[in-house]
Amino acid sequence: MSFSFKQEIMVTKTAIVTGGTKGIGKGICKLLLSKGYTVFTNYSTDDLAAQSMIQDNKKYGNRLTIIKASQSNYTSFLTFIERIKQKTDHIDCIVCNSGATVRKPVQEIDNGEWEYVMNVTLNSHFYLIRDLFDRINPNSRILFIGSLMGIHPHATSVAYGVSKAALHALAKNLVKDFAHTGTTVNVIAPGFVETDWQTNKPEEIRQNIYSKTANGRFATIQEITSALDLCLNNEFINGSILEISGGYSYK
Repeated sequence: MSFSFKQEIMVTKTAIVTGGTKGIGKGICKLLLSKGYTVFTNYSTDDLAAQSMIQDNKKYGNRLTIIKASQSNYTSFLTFIERIKQKTDHIDCIVCNSGATVRKPVQEIDNGEWEYVMNVTLNSHFYLIRDLFDRINPNSRILFIGSLMGIHPHATSVAYGVSKAALHALAKNLVKDFAHTGTTVNVIAPGFVETDWQTNKPEEIRQNIYSKTANGRFATIQEITSALDLCLNNEFINGSILEISGGYSYK
């Protein structure tokens, strides 16, 4: 009597996270790595933050690839996209996290500054999904880190607010492109979060934000990543903008 065994080949899920070396992006990378994903991420300028992530890579089985590639310039960002194409033929999760801002009155924002914000926050993420579209597996998860400022106008950061509002619209439109594939497209729209970006805010401004927020504080990074985890696990959340704001502007 003879027996034959069919060997099952386990394929590791692949995720992409833009801007994953600090702040919310770093938290997202760690969440995905803890779930067994192989993760590709990029950064623009902060070599020290990238090095810190590399040092953590061993405990995740060296499943994290970090590439220096700026999203403000398509030629630079293309090096990131091409590296992913060389390393994998399938993608199971894309988290469009990177963002940029210019805090100036409208009349003082020049063309280059406006285009910089749009390229980092919006355009590069469209290019990423477009250029890797054929490698996105069925039943994948595409998530955008939007912003409360894409919902509520902000007086001193119009470029940021507009770029995030456009990102929300991009997500909703992409739902149609992925309909009937099992792939979901959602937005996590945080309010104010305790990240390096917020560290240097004057205490007076922080207290003003607290006073407008029902929870009376900023969110933790884990509170944002737990919302993302919900979207990873729930296939019926699709085309949604999940506002994680602690009740901002509740009055």
